[in-house]
Amino acid sequence: MRKVLCVEPVIFVYMFACSLTSPLVQQFVYRRLWEEEYNSTFLSGDGNATRCEQNKSSPAYIKQKEVQEKASVFNMQLDLTGAVPSLIVAFVIVANGDRQGRKRSLVLPSVGALIADICLTVISYFDLSLSILFAVVFISGLFGSMATFLGGGFAFIADVCHDEKQKTTRIAVVDLIFGVVSGLAGLSSGYFLRGIGFTWTFVTASLLHVVNIIYIIFFLEDTVGISEFQHQAPASCKELLRETFSGVYMLFKTAPYKKRILIIVLLFTFMTYLFTVVGGSSLFTLYELDEPLCWNEVYIGYGAAAFTSVSLTSFLGVYLFSKCLKDIYIVFIGIFSYIGGMVMAAFAKTTLLMFLVRVPSLLCFMPIPVLRSMLSKVVLAGEQGAVFACIACLEVVTSTIALSVFNILYAATVAWFSGFSFLLSAGLCLIPLAVLCWLLCTSWNGEELALLVPEEVSSIESVES
Repeated sequence: MRKVLCVEPVIFVYMFACSLTSPLVQQFVYRRLWEEEYNSTFLSGDGNATRCEQNKSSPAYIKQKEVQEKASVFNMQLDLTGAVPSLIVAFVIVANGDRQGRKRSLVLPSVGALIADICLTVISYFDLSLSILFAVVFISGLFGSMATFLGGGFAFIADVCHDEKQKTTRIAVVDLIFGVVSGLAGLSSGYFLRGIGFTWTFVTASLLHVVNIIYIIFFLEDTVGISEFQHQAPASCKELLRETFSGVYMLFKTAPYKKRILIIVLLFTFMTYLFTVVGGSSLFTLYELDEPLCWNEVYIGYGAAAFTSVSLTSFLGVYLFSKCLKDIYIVFIGIFSYIGGMVMAAFAKTTLLMFLVRVPSLLCFMPIPVLRSMLSKVVLAGEQGAVFACIACLEVVTSTIALSVFNILYAATVAWFSGFSFLLSAGLCLIPLAVLCWLLCTSWNGEELALLVPEEVSSIESVES
């Protein structure tokens, strides 16, 4: 059977299935906690409003705020439960992809997501306790979760791209798919929920993961050849550990001083910006459920779908700006775009204004693919898995910390100013901006970055000869 090197359909299906269930899990938790607090069935409004109390002197309003706080803390605990196992698995699997192939980085998370959706189906159908969700996310984390999948997917794309500009564009395409599919899934999730309910929506996501697993195993060609020697099991546990972590260790051990510092600086910039983006954007659903917006599931889907335009404009921004600007300037533009959107979101008290928050944020996703591309350009072809393993692990750690910090912060501030977390997210963007300014003012400019890898290649070739 002829196999293909097209990984984009895999990313599309996986992201659609995960983005379909992610907002539903938050709403499922919110509704169950709401029903426990009120001891009655949750009622959804017909227009843009849920059953949402806006009279601050009413006892129902106080209970509503308590549900908001409980849902925020519960979501934070779920994120922490799945983060630790997924961090370890992502580090091991993606880094070893340089020798053992990329497909396992795609298969394992898909299997884990399938198991999670099956468990969610059972919990929803039989009305089981919410505490079971902790076991579900832990088991899903053991299969690598989103970090392993994206790390393997980006390493796969880096393998098949030999031109540097093509690599930046191709990575931006994946982030475009990520944003567009997330928006489409978010938009459809509200209609899925109204039309077929939680249970059958989780079943639909499970079927999508089954299709994806079949495609990966039987139709996707691996970009890394696995020799007979690589199939042999390590002689001891010590050798196994050395083989597991050698790729990342050698990435920093053998690299020249400037290259090593540059990788660390770029990873730190990526981590700090991701912290602000994940932390700020994760609160949108709770913020929209609360007064004065009081959105229902359909309007929450509209809000999620609005990010589709942000992903598209960010991709177009990367594609166009990369023709005339250095990568670092593109990152600057994206960060300022995000700051504008978060400041506006902090004071958005009407449905129209909340939708218009996406206007200043049109280019906010640009820094993420560009920083990934910059890191990929610094390392050799045989180090792509190692660098994307570092990125994947940082994504897990950063996302987990961001979700925990911002959910706790939101729970503590929702009663007096629910938009405070958005302002903090915008303010924290000063950290990556300061790092980039330092990088720009030093001698480590784009030209020197581009020269690091060719010098290493030539030195390796001279040693081999």
